Amino acid sequence: MKIRRILACILSIVFMISCKSEKNREQQPLTQIKKEVTAKEILGNPDYLAISYGGYRGKTRDSQPSIAELKEDLRILSAMGVKLLRTYNVQPKLPHASNVLKAISELKKEDENFEMYVMLGAWVDCLNAWTDKEPNHDVESPNNAGEIKRAVALANQYPDIVKIIAVGNEAMVKWATSYYVQPDVILKWVKHLQKLKGEGKLPKDLWITSSDDFASWGGGESRYHVDDLNELIKAVDFISMHTYPYHNTHYNPEFWGVPEAHANMPDTTKIEMAMERAIKFAQKQYDSVTNYMKSVGVNKPVHIGETGWATTSTGYYGPNGSKATDEYKQGLYYKLMRRWTNRAKISCFYFEAFNEQWKDAHNPNGSENHFGLFTIDGKAKYPIWDLVDKGIFEGLTRNGNSITKTYNGDKKALLEDVLVPPSEEDIMAKH
Repeated sequence: MKIRRILACILSIVFMISCKSEKNREQQPLTQIKKEVTAKEILGNPDYLAISYGGYRGKTRDSQPSIAELKEDLRILSAMGVKLLRTYNVQPKLPHASNVLKAISELKKEDENFEMYVMLGAWVDCLNAWTDKEPNHDVESPNNAGEIKRAVALANQYPDIVKIIAVGNEAMVKWATSYYVQPDVILKWVKHLQKLKGEGKLPKDLWITSSDDFASWGGGESRYHVDDLNELIKAVDFISMHTYPYHNTHYNPEFWGVPEAHANMPDTTKIEMAMERAIKFAQKQYDSVTNYMKSVGVNKPVHIGETGWATTSTGYYGPNGSKATDEYKQGLYYKLMRRWTNRAKISCFYFEAFNEQWKDAHNPNGSENHFGLFTIDGKAKYPIWDLVDKGIFEGLTRNGNSITKTYNGDKKALLEDVLVPPSEEDIMAKH
């Protein structure tokens, strides 16, 4: 009997210890058992939707969004399933990117399930860029070194958030006449960052790239096919390329015109087929970059650092131009682009989250001000009306406004502003 009592006592103690251990495991914070993801795991993963983000609400960047305003935007984007943001610079007078990182950090502390990562842009340009002097495209700006140093500091300060550094934004493409540099400048800074990783002075899983036009990555004219570009392709962890069929509705419009065989089709069908051709145009540019990369003996991921479609234009893309611009076409482009890139496991930093009016402050109806999926006052444009219907924005606001639909959700009213692309014959006559 005595032995039985001792055994029962031992079993009881073991059971209590086991229960206590189980309870402790249940109470363990998610942050301790949640695996930290890397750029390699995030990029190309459709569960981590990517977007280009600028939170500026005013007509000048002198008016910086507050941390509270940035958090307002980040909650909206998170509700959409966006988990990867792209920013553009870390310049001393423009603390936007560092404030975005701070805002994400605070949101993570407030909610252990909040998840958001950043591709941090470091702005790179040439000597005399943005001055009254002639830009010297063969010499880099002395400001570049400080920009890279600040990006490194932020990547080390927020290693749980900054997963990628992008050296330059459209910094090599020749049409960026105000500031472009030669590929050797981008190569120099990419190698510098890769060296810091190797020395343990940057997180080893941080990925390094440059975000530039498809032509700059070898997908266009042969003048870009230089040794320094080939070395850059070998040095980056992945290629971040830009593609804009929208702009090409004016500059390179052969895909845009309505063929004579489609002349008697309904207007909505003509528009839908034009937008499908626009996606094929983007796919062709993507393939051209991939093919060039492989031609220099490299095989690594290629993602889309920028693509988008504006909803207002008085210029080349509006009623007196290519007639490409409205919310209906933006909606078709956004859906088709997400469908293609998600299925193909390509990250697409869609441009952009919110309208920003500083980009063309003197021309309120200029297309650069109207690429957002949201208006400045927080109205959801046609591409994401369905998300409003699903109620994902309930309780969220921007500038004190709840998230509602543009056109009051009246598709018939929206379609009244939609123009059919010109015929192939009209386009050929103009060009």
